Amino acid sequence: MSALARFLSFRRSLGRTPPLTAQRVRARGLGFAVYSTPPVDGATPLLCVNGGLLFDHSLLWPALSPLAARRQLVLYDQRGRGRSDAPADPLAARIEDDADDVGAIRRALGIRRWDVLGHSWGGGVALLAVARDSVGTRKLVTVDAVGPTSDWFGALRANAVARGSDADRDVLARIDEAALAAPDPEVHAEHARAVYRGWFAHAELADYFRPPRVTSITGAAVAASLRRDGYDWRVILRALSTPTLVIHAEHDALPAEVAHELVAHLPRARLALVPDAGHMPFWEAPEQFFALVDSFLSDPA
Repeated sequence: MSALARFLSFRRSLGRTPPLTAQRVRARGLGFAVYSTPPVDGATPLLCVNGGLLFDHSLLWPALSPLAARRQLVLYDQRGRGRSDAPADPLAARIEDDADDVGAIRRALGIRRWDVLGHSWGGGVALLAVARDSVGTRKLVTVDAVGPTSDWFGALRANAVARGSDADRDVLARIDEAALAAPDPEVHAEHARAVYRGWFAHAELADYFRPPRVTSITGAAVAASLRRDGYDWRVILRALSTPTLVIHAEHDALPAEVAHELVAHLPRARLALVPDAGHMPFWEAPEQFFALVDSFLSDPA
């Protein structure tokens, strides 16, 4: 069975996708668009933090909807993305602002404690957020998250070039690191589309899922600052004592070495490598992915 056939079979086996209830929440002087599935008695809610830096919550919905069978899912649009307010000075936005928003949104929602899942750059936001709000977090899951330092940028670019189409390679040849260090939302949107095919281990799934095109000045400013200045979160991660599951697909364009580095720096983390999958294991290996997350979050330990 092909990867696409496996994915479609899995989705057909699910029940009806649960509804999302939208609300507007005020936190840190901004209005955030927050979306949630129905509460589940006795279960800790799960906040899902999408990656991409430019994108809104739809990057993870309905992709993560199977997790709503056992717990309430909470998703949101990060500041200046989707339907959430942009800060007064979008060009000054940094990933630390996104991280500080997470605990503030939890408190605004009146949730005493939740679990947090972050994908890709959202994994970076989640790591920083939980380090700032450990009292409000029970468990943390990272999914193909960025590494503890920015050393992986070059490897990702090489893998994206190798896996991309001729048109993708032309775009990546034109958009160099200097261009990505500037907060031009059109450039960052074009780059995001050019690397999209490279995220998949199976080309047929890259063809099935159309790459989204979005622009965000706030998101571009965050991305540009990370490209321009680099980052090193190792000291922060060493102090993060929240139980953590680090999930990473073996064939991700973002090398699995970054997951090993995360686990090496997180005091209470364990690694789960997903074979035969790329950056979106919830699409390319859904049975294994959802079993891993459910098992970890359902374990009371």
